[in-house]
Amino acid sequence: MNMGKDLTEVRSPQRPLVPDIVGLESDEPTFLRGIAIKAATNKQHRFRDLYRCLDAELLLHAWADLNKGAASGVDRVTAQAYAQDLHANIQHLVERLKTKRYRAKLVRRVYIPKDNGKQRPLGIPALEDRLVQLACARVLTAIYEQDFLECSYGYRKGRGALDAVGELTKELQFGPYHYLVEADIRGFFDQMDHDVLLEMLGQRIDDRAFLGLIRKWLKAGVLETDGKVIHPQTGTPQGGIVSPVLANVYLHHALDLWFEGTVKEHVAGKAAIIRYADDWVCAFQHEADAERFYRTLPKRLKRFGLEVAEEKTNCLRFSRHHLGKGKRFTFLGFEFYWDKDRKGLPRVKRRTAPKKLQGACRRIKEWIKDNRHLPKRQFVSGLNRRLTGHYNYFGIIGNGKSINRFYRWATECTYKWLNRRGGKRKSFSQEAFWRAVNRGLFRPPRIVAGGRRRVWA
Repeated sequence: MNMGKDLTEVRSPQRPLVPDIVGLESDEPTFLRGIAIKAATNKQHRFRDLYRCLDAELLLHAWADLNKGAASGVDRVTAQAYAQDLHANIQHLVERLKTKRYRAKLVRRVYIPKDNGKQRPLGIPALEDRLVQLACARVLTAIYEQDFLECSYGYRKGRGALDAVGELTKELQFGPYHYLVEADIRGFFDQMDHDVLLEMLGQRIDDRAFLGLIRKWLKAGVLETDGKVIHPQTGTPQGGIVSPVLANVYLHHALDLWFEGTVKEHVAGKAAIIRYADDWVCAFQHEADAERFYRTLPKRLKRFGLEVAEEKTNCLRFSRHHLGKGKRFTFLGFEFYWDKDRKGLPRVKRRTAPKKLQGACRRIKEWIKDNRHLPKRQFVSGLNRRLTGHYNYFGIIGNGKSINRFYRWATECTYKWLNRRGGKRKSFSQEAFWRAVNRGLFRPPRIVAGGRRRVWA
């Protein structure tokens, strides 16, 4: 701003100002802050001796933030068992790292159901692998948080899905955009090319031992549920702690830098991108620019071994001049559309995507059905936690109807299934149940994001 320029003309600083370091907490080890400062001030610097940073101090610091309740890996070692002799175990781990005797264990694979009926593969590394991965992720974050662009929101400290939703809403509401390209990568975490990823990392890291450690995790065998061991040639297991930052590095080079440095330079109008992991939306002022990007995108991603999911990739008109004509799209669980506000002005509105709402209603029903035997206090507490979790994400301004619908569904399912616990005799009457609900037995819908909290009775 001009204000800053005017101040420097009056009084020059006595020493160079240290840049703001994104993604680091005040209690981080000192050397991580030094890495971050170096990465911010010298964008061409290649870091050496990073492997030597994996010492007892960093591992103990990583241990404090490790999820102790996570499922155990193939060795079945739990955090509670490891913590019984924590310092000795970490010292032994450091010795194996220093003498290059550390070996990555197999990744145990499990499958979790998705809303569409399919299953998502999830990799569960062994405890020590998770600990070393978290320490390496801290080092990588210190470097790459200074390189990642503002359009990237996934897996970054201080940023989240709701921030991406809010920024996209602001861009569409106040920007000159009329056309969108929404895109998704087919099986992104399974398709990342290992050699390409290591080459990307090599632009910032000049440490063969550190890169070799990452290669070990990429090449680690995966133990399937049937006992078969698979040795992946591409991809990184979803569930690995280092996977998110590696994914961001991959798309930073494959997509973000290309869009900011090439696409924006060759469009006739304005263009913007908002990305959360492998899910993103690109906005364009002119139709020709959007169509050209839509045609070029698959070719660009193919260079990095990636493929767009055609069923989730579209080019559409999204403009304040086309209200109520069915031009809607979904991003991070929200459906975006143009409509008039209470004053009759066009406004970008958001509601819970129908498929997400259906999935949430199905899951809460199953939980109520499976846990109706619990004591009253325990059942209410569990249900309220799930209601609160839903409000905390979907409780944004303009989405009152959707979260109200979710709340009504949850209370109606509760009345139905609690009354089926004792055979033909009902546990309580309809009047008594709704009296308890109206007294606040269950947490009512509320707006918690994007504005002042409001409560619906």
